[in-house]
Amino acid sequence: MGNWGHREAEESPSRGKHPDCGERMPAKAKKLLSSGGTAGVPTAAGSGPRSPSREEVNEVTTNVTVFLNSLTPKFYVALTGTSSLISGLIFIFEWWYFHKHGTSFIEQVSVSHLRPLMGGTEGSISEPGSPSSSRESETSRQNLSECKVWRNPLNLFRGAEYRRYTWVTGKEPLTYYDMNLSAQDHQTFFTCDTDFLRPSDTVMQKAWRERNPPARIKAAYQALELNNDCATAYVLLAEEEATTIVDAERLFKQALKAGETIYRRSQQCQHQSPQHEAQLRRDTNVLVYIKRRLAMCARKLGRIREAVKIMRDLMKEFPPLTMLNIHENLLESLLELQAYADVQAVLAKYDDISLPKSAAICYTAALLKTRTVSDKFSPETASRRGLSTAEINAVEAIHRAVEFNPHVPKYLLEMKSLILPPEHILKRGDSEAIAYAFFHLQHWKRIEGALNLLQCTWEGTFRMIPYPLEKGHLFYPYPSCTETADRELLPPFHHVSVYPKKELPFFIHFTAGLCSSTAMIALLTHQFPEIMGVFAKANTMEKVGWERRAGSTIHDLDDAKKLHLLRSSLSQSALYWEESIARDQHMKRAGWASYTSCSKGTQDAVLMKISRNMDSWETSPTSHL
Repeated sequence: MGNWGHREAEESPSRGKHPDCGERMPAKAKKLLSSGGTAGVPTAAGSGPRSPSREEVNEVTTNVTVFLNSLTPKFYVALTGTSSLISGLIFIFEWWYFHKHGTSFIEQVSVSHLRPLMGGTEGSISEPGSPSSSRESETSRQNLSECKVWRNPLNLFRGAEYRRYTWVTGKEPLTYYDMNLSAQDHQTFFTCDTDFLRPSDTVMQKAWRERNPPARIKAAYQALELNNDCATAYVLLAEEEATTIVDAERLFKQALKAGETIYRRSQQCQHQSPQHEAQLRRDTNVLVYIKRRLAMCARKLGRIREAVKIMRDLMKEFPPLTMLNIHENLLESLLELQAYADVQAVLAKYDDISLPKSAAICYTAALLKTRTVSDKFSPETASRRGLSTAEINAVEAIHRAVEFNPHVPKYLLEMKSLILPPEHILKRGDSEAIAYAFFHLQHWKRIEGALNLLQCTWEGTFRMIPYPLEKGHLFYPYPSCTETADRELLPPFHHVSVYPKKELPFFIHFTAGLCSSTAMIALLTHQFPEIMGVFAKANTMEKVGWERRAGSTIHDLDDAKKLHLLRSSLSQSALYWEESIARDQHMKRAGWASYTSCSKGTQDAVLMKISRNMDSWETSPTSHL
């Protein structure tokens, strides 16, 4: 059974709707039509809320019109001005929150609070043993290893360098998180389970846990009063009390003398018990730390060859301690000596696929390959004749280094200002880039054309890396946790470099557009109040007219439902009518012809019976018969 509409009536005008074919209509149908069309038929009002009548819609429309006509231009100025102010405040807060935390506040609240309420996380729950959960756990473990914080092998001295910077600038170069990690390192390297047997080591064990520098220095002097050969006390004084490198070197030499004595004593007793073995490991760590810092003092004081000798001896004497990355100190000293052959020999040993990479290794390898072609490199010549084999190797080495740490080139090219490097770094992060550029920028400047070649080629790396960073090209995909860790390691006055560059969230664009548009409307309303008032009223009246038409349509739809129920009550007679039409197509046409051949008065009489309860219909009644 089709709908009662214009198209169906035109295509099949004889479908049970002919006014003068009463002899073929059932008596029940004629009775219902003559009695109003809805007698005994359940209405839609009994099964749902009552639709508004035309009188109610007209009354509401009249009230709205009177209210809008009473508004003055000042109201529109206040309305648009308030909207602009509120949206501007939201925009400023969103911008600040994005630059501070790297995400949109509105988006975060929506995901964290609104999405669970709407049931958006039900489909994301996976079983503990499912493949998706195993993949998520594997990804989390990989991110955890990628975001591991390492001790900076070239870290500065707190008293002689960091504190002097604070005296000059008034800024703290180290964060609480960074210093807390250093305190944990000191407790790991310089303490053991047998410290309670020696009063001086017991005092130093408490000193490494102190947060206040004067309290730590005071505890170190107390330990020296108890034992004049307490090596860790000299280490603490050299790191934090000495205000110059010369003073630090003097204290470290005293620590070396005491540390060697303790180390030889521990070697003789190492097999007596597990506690003595732990004490030997602690004394070994202290001795290696002292010698390494002495080498760094010699490097800072210009005795580079002496520093290289100390580092080489350390690497030969204690080969298991590769985790300390002493080879990075050696690389920097050899570059200062311009001993590029020795640098290449060190890289051949440590630039191995089985060993962890670092910015120092990758960028030093790129520097050595750049050195062979940089003095003759010219972008115009290269674009005209193409790149040679050596130039291709240099460019590939630069791309490899940039893929490992994309933050370094901006510091080497002095596109971003350098700060003092932190005591801990994050591999492939901004903190590692600062630590590398702080010590190696001079080596790139020393080689003619090296920075020029870097500037011409480093951005080409990003065309080789898939985006989004689902997989890497030469290394693992760039971790997404570096920004958070770098913000903890670097001081707040430094603008952290972020890769990949985050796009502005949708809500920042939305609030900016809303603020701009409402501000413009407020300005126009203030300048041209009469015109904008007329414009606003015209738009509002247009909306009110649309609502009036919508209400009329709703009223019409209710009548259509009534006719639909009427049609349902006449299903039996309509079925008979359909069968008769299907049986004889010519009879349909004959029926319509008989209707059209009736007199005008007969047609009008039949139509008036049907239209008594259809006063809301605005179209021709004959099209709905």
